[in-house]
Amino acid sequence: MLEFVRFINEGSVVTFLLLFFRFGSLFISAPIFSHNAIPINIKAMLAFLFSIIFFNYAPPLEIPIDIQHIIIAILSEIGFGLMIGVLLQLVFAALAFAGSIISFMMGFSIASAIDPQNGISMPIISQFLSLIGLLILLVTDFHHILLLYIADSLKHIPLGGFLITNDFYTYLLEASSRMFLVGVMISFPVIALTLLSDIIFGMIMKSMPQFNLIVIGIPIKIAVSFAVLIATLATIMILFKKEIINSYNLLEMLF
Repeated sequence: MLEFVRFINEGSVVTFLLLFFRFGSLFISAPIFSHNAIPINIKAMLAFLFSIIFFNYAPPLEIPIDIQHIIIAILSEIGFGLMIGVLLQLVFAALAFAGSIISFMMGFSIASAIDPQNGISMPIISQFLSLIGLLILLVTDFHHILLLYIADSLKHIPLGGFLITNDFYTYLLEASSRMFLVGVMISFPVIALTLLSDIIFGMIMKSMPQFNLIVIGIPIKIAVSFAVLIATLATIMILFKKEIINSYNLLEMLF
């Protein structure tokens, strides 16, 4: 009992609080943990549990214990977790962008539903690619890797000491532009085959005016697009895995 009471002091309470916000912001923004299927109270309980587990590994507190510095430190910890989530979610945004292009080319733009991961409406192809990407992360134990990253960050970033540098803003702009490039790369086979089919249908309609494009052409375009998507799905996931690994490696810039 006396050993427990020894930890009840101002420094220990503030350390635990900052740890809680570091893990909590990660669980709110990072892939897998931020999934809407996980209730917010479960996320809070996980943040509380991991704060207890990593309490002994936390570095000594380096900030003065007063209300102004504690508020700034809490905002710093929230910002640290959110930046991790933003960098990793950009890869999922590339998948969603590619899915929206493919849906448009297939004529499925109007067929949208609520994405269970983010709680927003998006085309069904985007949902399909995002769910496959989420399964890839689960299979590769990416959620464990993120927890190890947070544990390692305690050695490099003191609690309440995270600052956003100019290099991060530069990379964020580059990553945002690369998101569109990766999305086009993923959807390019479907775009190319669809445009080729449009050219062929145009030539057929020139030679056979009675050819009904709506009745015959659109189902053929959908079938071709599905065939190309199935044939390139493995390559898409390899590209996704490569991009998520690159994003994770670049998280070191936050140190």
